[in-house]
This record gives sequence, structure tokens and C-alpha cells, in this order.
Amino acid sequence: MPMVFGFSRQRQQLLEAEFLRIAGEMRQLGADRFWLSGDLARNRVGPQSELELVIVREMAEPFHRRSDFFQTHLRPRVGTRFTVYTPAEFEELEDRDLVIREAVSLGDPVYV
Repeated sequence: MPMVFGFSRQRQQLLEAEFLRIAGEMRQLGADRFWLSGDLARNRVGPQSELELVIVREMAEPFHRRSDFFQTHLRPRVGTRFTVYTPAEFEELEDRDLVIREAVSLGDPVYV
């Protein structure tokens, strides 16, 4: 099987471009703040890497349906995982939830 070189760099460029596009839309979609998480935040992008975002936004939908809002409105061009917490949930779970702890440890929030 032939080996393809440079694919990880190309994937990183695609993820970075999509992150910038999505970041520009977050204010309009009502996000309070968000963090980049996952492989791109760790600078360990590979061929299967997805864009991973942790978002704080007031929403009435149940936890498992909140990402649908962002998928529908943003229509990501690369594999993207949205994990959405309400402000109250974020405050309550900040020290206990592994997803939140990882995102916070990897970088500063983007306030919109």
C-alpha cells in the first residue's frame, strides 16, 4: 500500500480554516464562549482528526440534542464535534467533567 506524505499537514490546514470560519459565526448563534479541544488544540493532527469544540450557550434542548443546532446552522465542511453546555452546567461541572477539564487545560476560551 503506498504511503502518502503531507496528509496530516493538509488535514491541519483544513481544520484550522474551518475553525476560523465557525469562530466567525459563533456570536450570531448566541454562544457565550467556546474552546478548541482535541487533536488540533494538542497539535497532533492525523488523517482521522476532527474539529472538536466545547461551547457555552444558554439552550433549552436536552444535552444530547444541542449539537444538532450547531450542525444545522454551521454545516461543517470537515468532521466536527460540538459539545454544548449551558452556563449553569459549565459552572457546576467545570472541575468534574473530563471534556470541560481537557478543553480548559488546552487553551483560553474565545469570548464572543
